[in-house]
Amino acid sequence: METAPSGSRSAVTMTKKIAVEAVSKVFAADAGDPVPAVRDISFSVGDDEIVSLLGPSGCGKTTVLNMIAGFEQPTTGRVLINTTEVSGPGPDRVVVFQSPALFPWLTVLDNIIFGPRHHGVPRATCLDIAREVIQAIGLGGFEGRYPYQLSGGMRQRVALGRALVNRPQVLLLDEPFGALDAQTRLRMQELLLAIWEKYRFAVVFITHDVEEAVFLADRILVFTRRPGRVKAEIRVDIQRPRSYEVLTSPEFVRIKREVLDLVHSEAELAGDSAS
Repeated sequence: METAPSGSRSAVTMTKKIAVEAVSKVFAADAGDPVPAVRDISFSVGDDEIVSLLGPSGCGKTTVLNMIAGFEQPTTGRVLINTTEVSGPGPDRVVVFQSPALFPWLTVLDNIIFGPRHHGVPRATCLDIAREVIQAIGLGGFEGRYPYQLSGGMRQRVALGRALVNRPQVLLLDEPFGALDAQTRLRMQELLLAIWEKYRFAVVFITHDVEEAVFLADRILVFTRRPGRVKAEIRVDIQRPRSYEVLTSPEFVRIKREVLDLVHSEAELAGDSAS
């Protein structure tokens, strides 16, 4: 059990939803030596906590996310969800990627309910859940539209809706807003926080954007260059709920500067090692 920092939320005891324990991952190479992606990574995520992963490109953030999702298995160490070791994908975890990857021949509604329908859930049951989710993601009235009729931000909302309709315990996000313009990205960040306030699941969020990490997270894990390790953990003790006004607050600016310094120094080391 862990206690939440008093500045970000009320000091309540949180159960570990995710535990990453001394995880390393080495990929076999077609030619040459095996490639170590991450080395001796350990961290946990509370049952309603948002943790952001930051670090240089290629440092293993997505590899860690894939191991939590069950898409990859650790070479050493283990990943636990609710104290049960992850051996593959499961309905308790869903992943949202940068590309929404919607089915172009399905409407918003049918894209959202595709997962449970595929697993045999009756359409009537799916519709009850989908109506709630569609309102939560702000797409009421767009149920009959097709992906080509939607903006980039709206398509990403559908991707979030498709994840939420499964009622996951863990939401895994791999740069989901990276391809959006700045204004749409901020709206999506606020939407994600509103959805999180409503459903309170554990979130692991990969981003290259320091401001995004500080705005969303309870904690930020800064990774080293490859093979990735946790270089630093930064607690974001900013009161929730959060809105865009917090972006100019002194505490936000202070934390952003601290994280920027860590990320910049690691990026410089990565550049030196590559030269």
